[in-house]
Amino acid sequence: MAERPHRPTRVPSEFFEAYEGGLDPAVQLRIAHDSARALVHRVRTAAADDADVVERMVAYTDEHGLDTLAELWAQAGPRTLPGALWRLSLLRAMIRQDARGTALIYQRGSEVLASSAHVVVAGAEAPTGPDEILRLADQVLRGAYSGDFAVALDRAAAFCRVSAAGAADLADDADAGLDDERAAVMTGRASRLAESADDFTACAALERRSALD
Repeated sequence: MAERPHRPTRVPSEFFEAYEGGLDPAVQLRIAHDSARALVHRVRTAAADDADVVERMVAYTDEHGLDTLAELWAQAGPRTLPGALWRLSLLRAMIRQDARGTALIYQRGSEVLASSAHVVVAGAEAPTGPDEILRLADQVLRGAYSGDFAVALDRAAAFCRVSAAGAADLADDADAGLDDERAAVMTGRASRLAESADDFTACAALERRSALD
């Protein structure tokens, strides 16, 4: 997957005027969770006390886009709602930055796991490849996804597992060809994708229990 950016979080101060006390870590974390809820539940009936948050988030994402917000979600734990959105944003970035390489890894994984249930997931387009995941990520991250969010997370998990298998297989090829550098890159990518798959699966289970926050 794409590497986590190491530059500091920069969020326009006017967006946070409703939050007193400045952007200390606790406030940042609270905003990360509030913003994640606002985007994911934008198409649902918003609770009365979340209405202002939803409106601020709609206005903010329309004006500034998602990149800065995704940096804020990066501070959250992996098995939380903002953490899940962060990993979706990483998948989106990985596909956008290297569409050809991502497709190659996914295709190899599809071949390796030809009989696996991970290749086709209930509710997913078949197969759930890079283009489908890119569309899904765009929908979720822009608050336009109207389906079952747990299914969306399952789809992301399936994509990561298939891609992890592909990256691992390409690493084996590189090992056989004595290309140590490529083998290391592919092994690292396989590990990150497998870890993200586990996190997405755990988040989907939490979402089904209404416990993902």
